[in-house]
Amino acid sequence: MSAREPGFNRARRHWLSAAGIGAASSVLPGLSACRRAEPGGLRPDVQGGWVGAHADRGHAWRDAQTPNAACAPPRRVHTLIIGAGVAGLSAARTLMRAGLDDLAVLDLEDTPGGNARGHLVRGLPCPLGAHYLPMPGPDATEVAQWLEEIGLIRHEHGRWVGDERHLCHSPQERLFIPDAKQDKPGLWRGQWRDGLLPQQGLSADDLAQYRRFSQDVSTASRELGFAMPTFKRHWHAGLAALDQQSFAQWLSKQGYTSRPLLWLLDYACRDDFGAGLGRVSAWAGLHYFASRHGFELPGQGEAHDAVLTWPEGNGWLTRQLARDLGDRVQTGQVALQVEAGRHEVAVQSWHAGHQCRHSWLAQRVILCIPLFVAQRLLRTPLPPLQEMAPRMAYAPWLVSNVMLTTAFTDRPGMPLSWDNVPYTDEGVAGVPMPSLGYVDARHQSLAPATGPMLLTHYWALGGQDATQGQAMRSALLKGSWQDWARHVLADLSRIHPDLPGLVQQMDLMRYGHAMSIPVPGVRGHAALAALSEPHGRLHLAHSDLSGYSVFEEAFTHGVRAARQVLAASGMARRMA
Repeated sequence: MSAREPGFNRARRHWLSAAGIGAASSVLPGLSACRRAEPGGLRPDVQGGWVGAHADRGHAWRDAQTPNAACAPPRRVHTLIIGAGVAGLSAARTLMRAGLDDLAVLDLEDTPGGNARGHLVRGLPCPLGAHYLPMPGPDATEVAQWLEEIGLIRHEHGRWVGDERHLCHSPQERLFIPDAKQDKPGLWRGQWRDGLLPQQGLSADDLAQYRRFSQDVSTASRELGFAMPTFKRHWHAGLAALDQQSFAQWLSKQGYTSRPLLWLLDYACRDDFGAGLGRVSAWAGLHYFASRHGFELPGQGEAHDAVLTWPEGNGWLTRQLARDLGDRVQTGQVALQVEAGRHEVAVQSWHAGHQCRHSWLAQRVILCIPLFVAQRLLRTPLPPLQEMAPRMAYAPWLVSNVMLTTAFTDRPGMPLSWDNVPYTDEGVAGVPMPSLGYVDARHQSLAPATGPMLLTHYWALGGQDATQGQAMRSALLKGSWQDWARHVLADLSRIHPDLPGLVQQMDLMRYGHAMSIPVPGVRGHAALAALSEPHGRLHLAHSDLSGYSVFEEAFTHGVRAARQVLAASGMARRMA
């Protein structure tokens, strides 16, 4: 892969560079750069590899390389659900509770859960993707009812209260602030500070911009009506105007230039949407704050959602969703084609383990898969799907679980927290995007944390434009796990220089299309809203239908599609 500069126009590149968003001017070297000796490189005795994903199965389907031999006669079910992520499991659970248990759920991977699955490293649980769930807000009624049902939350004095065993333990978050002058390239000195809001060394102008942004978020929340799930509120011209421009463009028009503020907003976009503020829409950037806790000012205490989390992240939640489904969940099944007829839907799938094809006949099919996959599956195209699929953008991610023999030597300041984030605009070791830091995977353990240490390192690779995102997706697929392990260790060793010598094992999960990026023009498109309606015997349920990917959106779309199936089947009265 040749080095090339991302396609920013000059004005936008100048603004981002001045704001300190270093990815705007970075180059992407070839992966051969990974093989050079980096500070804190990967020792040859470290065990590890790629885990959790079978991109080869999806690519075999895409390239028409799946065998044609049939496994068995066609199987009939009332409802077939394609995709066992949060939306698919939520849809199946809703149908089962209503008494419709003649169903099957197909998934390409060997375990259900989508990008909310868990993992084990030497017997210790850790996440492979999403790792927390905020306490549900007033619009997330379906999520709240389920969480109450399984004993995670209870309603007291007009608000939801979480079970302390499942709430994030303290300390929750810390931010590493490097010294202004570094005495050694690639090695940072500095201190950990409480929270993720930069509060040190702020100028009077920084503080003024903090206050103004807090007011803008409050005004937007009050006047425009942000909600989560987002489709619970009416879409109107004010939201549409925000959706037509990038967050970076909106911030520039509003005169926001504070480097620490722009760093935080870019971090928030990468954390929730997988890409920087140059790529996501202004609607999405404001939605991050206005649909939750707002934007608190320094000195007033940083706003924290009460967060539910587990050692294996949201894999704990998807296990609860799948618990009663039994063998209705058919893993290792790659859907090949969906053909909707007048009286039933015919589906072809390929069983990866048996290397042969299955045939399914269903009264209803719920497609709980990304829109670009749904478009390729359908033999007869859906016009709104044809309209939306090419408009969608997806962020590649790298999630790395790093097992250490013992704890590293920490920097001064705030002690090890659940979420640990470096304040930096820089990429590292040939990756032009800063990482999101790491989570202490053992933070929630009720047992004393002695012996090995397990860190989960997160890297959102959607970049500041489509060129960067595509380059990183290609690099993820072409690079070896050792290449990317070196990237991760180079990032971690800047703060913890002794860490590479402590590594026993590194298990890496790569997502080529981890989550939809709410790029300008997607959320407010009429075709996206049309896809939430039934289309004959087909129903769609995926977080793509909200334009971005979080648990609340996916779960509620699954419930909505299941209710459509029940209503069409004359079982609507059983939904209560």
